[in-house]
Amino acid sequence: MKFWMGILIFIILVQTYFLVKMQRQIQDICRQLAFLMKHDSNMIITANMKTGGFEKLVKLLNELFQMRRKEQQEFKEKEQMIADTYTNLSHDIRTPLTSLNGYFQLMESASAEEQKHYMKVIQERIESLKEMLEELFMFTKLKNDSYVLELETCCINRILKNTIFSYYDDWSGRGISPEISLPEKQLYIEGNEAGLKRMLQNIIKNGMDHGQDKIKVQLFEREEKIHLWICNEMTNPEKIDVSRVFQRFYKADGARSRNSSGLGLSIAQEFVLRMKGEIHAEISENEFWVKVSFPKRVK
Repeated sequence: MKFWMGILIFIILVQTYFLVKMQRQIQDICRQLAFLMKHDSNMIITANMKTGGFEKLVKLLNELFQMRRKEQQEFKEKEQMIADTYTNLSHDIRTPLTSLNGYFQLMESASAEEQKHYMKVIQERIESLKEMLEELFMFTKLKNDSYVLELETCCINRILKNTIFSYYDDWSGRGISPEISLPEKQLYIEGNEAGLKRMLQNIIKNGMDHGQDKIKVQLFEREEKIHLWICNEMTNPEKIDVSRVFQRFYKADGARSRNSSGLGLSIAQEFVLRMKGEIHAEISENEFWVKVSFPKRVK
């Protein structure tokens, strides 16, 4: 009888020991949690006990805090990006606004012929401002995680032809004869028609703003992918940092005097990525190429 009583007392003592140890471990974890909730720290939660599910609990808590830190960092980076966007664009907008004020003052004492010329310049400045604001709106919308780009089967031949046709007046006015190579076969991708059109417009406009009067457009199929290459000749290709052309606000030296937001290729890149495509730029001799590819879609 005494033997069994001794065994029972031993078991009770062991259980009491572990209960006290578990209680202290829980209090220690609570203390660590309270500290992490109040302080921006990279500290991780630790536990002396590896039994009773504590090891798994600590692992899950650390993963949770790691996810929280990552989300906070992404939020800060996005907040800073938006602040930088508005700051940079405000500088770009100030120039045409200042010139508008100057032209309005000149009109007060100008002749009828001069007023007509100034009104044309003013209209161009207003269009430039509208374009900058539209680029800003589109860029911030694409950077918003809640924005969803609806995808559907698109015939890229048709969209490309319509977009190219819309530039013929501009090209004719500058004496440009673009070299266009399109396949007879209809090529399809999973995309967004408005997004594809905007992407093409931004790439073409970038070429017209930065290059000489020579443009090439090539559309073809290779290895289950649809490839779209757009090229323009450059006057000073050495002044372009091809590794930065898709960064927001990047402007080659030759375009700094133009009324440009510097967001065109960044927006094009965002559209391509949202349509599961790839985009990159390269320079070959005096030619600047933007090369886009999409997975082929069988209609």
